[in-house]
Amino acid sequence: MRKDLNRAPSLGEIEAMARRAYGTIPEPLRRRITDVAIRVQDFPDGETMRQMALDTEFDLLGLYHGISLEHRDAAVTTEDVDMIFLYRRPILDYWCDGDEDLEDIVRHVLIHEIGHHFGFSDEAMGRIEQGAEAALEEGEQWPSNH
Repeated sequence: MRKDLNRAPSLGEIEAMARRAYGTIPEPLRRRITDVAIRVQDFPDGETMRQMALDTEFDLLGLYHGISLEHRDAAVTTEDVDMIFLYRRPILDYWCDGDEDLEDIVRHVLIHEIGHHFGFSDEAMGRIEQGAEAALEEGEQWPSNH
């Protein structure tokens, strides 16, 4: 999405971008993303800010809240739905400060949080993201979901 500094994209528009981004994830991975709801909010809530020791509400672009697949016990069921939160205002702030396309930022944040659902740490996600960026710079394409 091109920058239109006269109007910030709404929660619904960011949610639509997240749905489109989710649709680009290869099917074998999407099948493993079960019982995860994606929610777009303006900012993290106060409890999240305290738990993560955030200095400002702009310090977090997204959050996975739940039990990662690697820590789930098949014998134990939980009634809580895993959640991926995308925080609209911090995402927009990041977008305004840089040159990246907003859809690309939303997709990046969503995929990062899905990585946590699969059990990857921030450090592991950073290494994966660096490897993906290097591959794209070398001309490799993102795998299609065909």
